[in-house]
Order: sequence, then C-alpha cells, then structure tokens
Amino acid sequence: MSTTQTPGAAVSDALHGPALKSAISKATRHLMPMLIILYFVAFLDRTNVGFAQEALKIDRGISDGAFALGAGIFFIGYAIFEIPSNLLLKRFGARFWLARIAITWGIVAAAFAFTTNDTMFIILRFLLGITEAGLFPGVIMFLAEWFPNKVRVQMFALFYLAQPFSQMLGAPLSGGLISIGDTVTPWHGWQVMFFAEGMLAVVAGIAAFFFLTDSPQKAKWLNKTEKAALIDVMVQEDKVRESDGPSGVWRAMASWKVWYFTVIYFCLQIAVYGTTFYLPQQVAGLLGKDVGWEVGLVAAIPWLVGLFVCFFVGKYATMILRRRNWGTLFFFGTGVFILGSGWAGAISQPILGILFITLAVSCFLSVGPITWSYPTAFLTGTAAAAGIGLINSFGNLGGFVAPIMRNSVNETVVTDSGVWGVVSLGLFAFVAAAMIYCTKFFKAKADVLLETPVN
Repeated sequence: MSTTQTPGAAVSDALHGPALKSAISKATRHLMPMLIILYFVAFLDRTNVGFAQEALKIDRGISDGAFALGAGIFFIGYAIFEIPSNLLLKRFGARFWLARIAITWGIVAAAFAFTTNDTMFIILRFLLGITEAGLFPGVIMFLAEWFPNKVRVQMFALFYLAQPFSQMLGAPLSGGLISIGDTVTPWHGWQVMFFAEGMLAVVAGIAAFFFLTDSPQKAKWLNKTEKAALIDVMVQEDKVRESDGPSGVWRAMASWKVWYFTVIYFCLQIAVYGTTFYLPQQVAGLLGKDVGWEVGLVAAIPWLVGLFVCFFVGKYATMILRRRNWGTLFFFGTGVFILGSGWAGAISQPILGILFITLAVSCFLSVGPITWSYPTAFLTGTAAAAGIGLINSFGNLGGFVAPIMRNSVNETVVTDSGVWGVVSLGLFAFVAAAMIYCTKFFKAKADVLLETPVN
C-alpha cells in the first residue's frame, strides 16, 4: 500500500503539529496588531469625511455633488495604482512598502485640513486613493504567505476588525475632535480632525517599518522547528495553488475566476461604502441631531456589534461548506437590512433604523473575510499580486459608484428620507449572495485543504 500523500493531505496533517500551531500563534501575536492598526487608521482617514460634510459645505462651500464625487474619486486613484503597488510590494517587501504607504497617505490625509474649495477637495481625495493604493490587497497577499488556508479566514477576520474598531472608536473620536476643535482651538473642528487623524497614519507607518517581518524565512522570533514547520506547510499549499490557478501577471488578470470574485467584491463595496460614507448623516437624520459627539457615539453601535459577529464567523469558517453557506447568508442579510434601514428612515423610526443599520454592518463585515478566502486559495506568487490587486482595485470601484449612485437616485426620486438611494445599494448584495452560492459548482483543488476542521 502506498504511503505517499497528496500536498493537501500533507498540509492537513502538518496543520495539527504542535510546532506549526506554535508558529501560527507567534505570527498572530507579532503581525496582526500592527496590521490592524494600519487598517484602523486607513479606514478612519478614508471615511472621516462623512463627519465633515455639513461643515465643509458651510465653511468652504463644498457642494453635495462635489462631496459625492470626492468621496468616490478616492477609488479611481486607488484602482489605477493598486496592481503596480502590489507588484512593488513583492519586490521591496511588505515591511518597507506598507510603511511607505501609511506615511504618504497620512501626509495627504492631514492636508485636508487646508481644503479651500470643491476642486482642492476632489484633488486631495484622488491623491488619498493613490497614496493608499496597495495597503489592503498588500496585507491580504502578505497574510496568504504567512498563514495556512484553514486559519486564513480567521486572520482575515482579525484584520477586518480594524473596520469596526475604526468606526466604533473613530466615530466618537472624529465627533469629539470636531467638538473640541470648534471650542478650544483657532481652527475649525473639521480641520483639527483631518490633521490629527492624518498624523496618526504617519506614526503608524513609522511603527510598521520596525514591527513587521517580510516572510517566515526572516522571522527571528520563530525557533528552527517552528520556522521549518510553517515554511513547509506554506510550500505545500503553494504547490496546490500553482496547480490549480493561473501563473504570472497576465494570466491572472485574464482568469475568469479572478473576474468572478471581482464582481462579488464590487457588489460588497457598494454596500460597505454606500452605508459607511453616509452613516453619520443617516444617524443624525434618524436622531434629529447635528453631527457631533452624541451622533458619533450612536454611530459606533453598529461597528461594536459587527466586531463580535465578524470575529465569531472568522473563527469558525474553517470548512468550505461553512464559508459558502455563511457567505450566502450574510450577503443576503446585507441586502435585506440595508433595505430595512431605508424603510425605517422613511417612516421615521430611529430605533428600528439603528437596528437595521447594525445588522447590515454586522453582515457585510463578516462576509468580507470569507470572500477573500476564495481567491487566496488559488493564487500565489506574482499571480497573487496581480489577481488580488485586480479584485481589490476594480471591486473598490464600488466605493466610487455607491455615493454617486445614491445621490443620483435621491435626486431622481425625490423624497425627504432619501429611501430610494438606500434601496439601490442593497440590491447589489443580493447579486453577490447568488454568486457566492454558485461557487458550489466550482471544482477547486484547494478545497481539500478545508475538508477537516482545525483541532
């Protein structure tokens, strides 16, 4: 009887070894806190503009149309430079490149304090997208090189926790900085918010250069046994991915699977940013309050709940059936609850509105890590750099489409509540739910890596 194992079986057996488990535990402790901090600040700097919308209109005359264009044009610059940034990360290493990204975007984010008109606002949003390009897909690719497939959704979920943390803590932080700035500084409150939160990114970038490690081979904090176990299992997984996915930049960009998950991610981002950009204003409308400390605290509630749901889903999504079923369920829930939040606003039910927003945020946060588990299971090397960059860059165009679409629908179908603009966002989540469900018809060699749960 032959005792030869397939790469998938070897990976499955190795994953239960104490040396590998110790290596994964150490990698989690050494890498994840810094990555979470980077994304925390990035998400804060790309979405804090929602807290300044009314103030920018009053103090600088920024129109609603310019705000919608500026909110979305971030993703155009982001999309253009995403794939080149990922390829440069492969060349220079994650430690240097992620630090560079954070420092440069922090400088641009701080410059929003000096916005004077529509044109400057739109240009700065475009530059913010250029300078931040590559952070998210770079981290996704980085984690795929560090963590085996069985635990990867859990790592993605931990990384995604930066989103609820940034909004849970960032909402009252942004609202508080606006309130403090207006009362104790010679600047406008929104200027204090932009400058202080931009400088946070610069500090985080400097710290990342010292705290991150490019690869398991360079990890001085792993002993020889741990390092060998982790390197071995990642090499075995690479063999599976190389046999199952495209090789090279151009084949990755032409892969139908890559484009399939690009569409799914596009639908997800429409839901995420169509909700996130307008969340402070939506909460303020539900409460009948101006944006400030109180609205910031209430706007933090959806992210607090979403934090726990995302962590739970990431911890237990260790098998392909769970990932597909939960992905379908949470995408469907995203659509239902976004529609519900618009309906609650239309009938002036603030408590119901906050409840639906909370459930929508919990759903789209939880489904993000599951979505990324699919392409990272069949992409490796330069194909991963190009494919993951393509999915994120074109998918993130949903962030460009969402605010413009929401604003256009509201102008076309005029209502006091703007309910139809919200409805337009939720419909895309149903498309993503159907597409995730249809992955049951895919035949992927990487699925063997998920046949048994992690002990």
